[in-house]
Amino acid sequence: MKFRNAKPVLLLVAVAIFLPALCYARADFKLKEGAGGKLCLGCHDGVREAMKKSSVHTPLADGECVGCHNPHASNFEMMMASPQETICYTCHGDLIPDEARSIHKVVGEGQCTLCHDPHASQNRSNLLKKGEELCFECHRELGDKIENNKFSHPPVRENCLDCHGAHASADNIKLLNEATPALCLQCHETDGEAFQTIHKGYPVGKADCTTCHDPHGSNQGAMLYDNVHDPVAKGSCGQCHVAPGSTEPFALKASGYETCMACHYEMINDTLNKSHLHWPLADDKNCMNCHTPHASPEKKLMRGTMLAVCGACHADTLARQERSVTEHPPIAEGDCGECHLPHSSDYQFMLKDDSQRNLCGDCHDWRGHTTHPIGDEFADPRNKNRSVECTSCHRTHGTENTHFLHFSTANELCIQCHATFRR
Repeated sequence: MKFRNAKPVLLLVAVAIFLPALCYARADFKLKEGAGGKLCLGCHDGVREAMKKSSVHTPLADGECVGCHNPHASNFEMMMASPQETICYTCHGDLIPDEARSIHKVVGEGQCTLCHDPHASQNRSNLLKKGEELCFECHRELGDKIENNKFSHPPVRENCLDCHGAHASADNIKLLNEATPALCLQCHETDGEAFQTIHKGYPVGKADCTTCHDPHGSNQGAMLYDNVHDPVAKGSCGQCHVAPGSTEPFALKASGYETCMACHYEMINDTLNKSHLHWPLADDKNCMNCHTPHASPEKKLMRGTMLAVCGACHADTLARQERSVTEHPPIAEGDCGECHLPHSSDYQFMLKDDSQRNLCGDCHDWRGHTTHPIGDEFADPRNKNRSVECTSCHRTHGTENTHFLHFSTANELCIQCHATFRR
């Protein structure tokens, strides 16, 4: 999970502000011997019992409860000496490297206690649970997938930290300890005959292994992603690429969608014959803007979920839905294809149908508006070139008003056309 350094930097700045006060408080209390820790345990039985565990937080083990808590009064929960989001950084300020490429979300937000017990634990580093069991508390969907995979990856079964850093990664995305393929090459050799044979002689030893293989395991042999491009599944790399011994072994035999036309001729021909072409098909990457050429965890070899792929270009649309008071299910569920065609269309906005009544009517019974005229035969008073349709009153991707309405009240909406009733 990728995060920029804005929040961690603010946290560290806050630490810099609170740290002097905290250190001053510890020195200025002039506590009796043992009063900073041992005396506390006289009342806090639970903490005293916790100290019997195998891993005890250093301040507690050293009898320094005032390292984290104010003994008299505090503006923070549990009488913490500073906010929970920053208190850990007073000692652990080096957890996040400068200009870290990726930061664990809970670390960036200062939610250390989601993983660590602040007092003691039976697990190393005061972790609440062991290894991957702890990780899957948040990454449940991934944990379920790993458990049900037919083909598993040994490091995943053993310890997530074999590949990922727990807190941050200085140089790599997704908290990876090394970038691929360097990370993969720590365990896998690429110069053996078997490796060369499986990959048809193509020099993939320096390529990104995760373009074809799922690092967390899959239901396909060789841990290929669950959805594999047919030529890859058949080992027919030469169907799309030039010979492996050529000067550019990964070059395609034809450019752009012309390579894809060898198998998908009818679909591409039909796409190009429609009046509205989705622009990603018109640039140099063509199909590869949305699809992967080898394998993918998503159906139809999509580069990600439909919401993620569409959102890469249409972020403003997703942002509008997030602000919307009423949720539009196709967008919220990430199914843009419910209303739009992904490649081309004969209708505006790449819609599936020219009639809003037909399109919206697949989910909504527009006849519920029986007292309001809708259709081509009714001109919009605001623009005689437009007819009264669903979007005359509603905005399909949501608004800050209920039911996607363009205005906050029915009165304000209606008088846009029925001006004589304006008050």
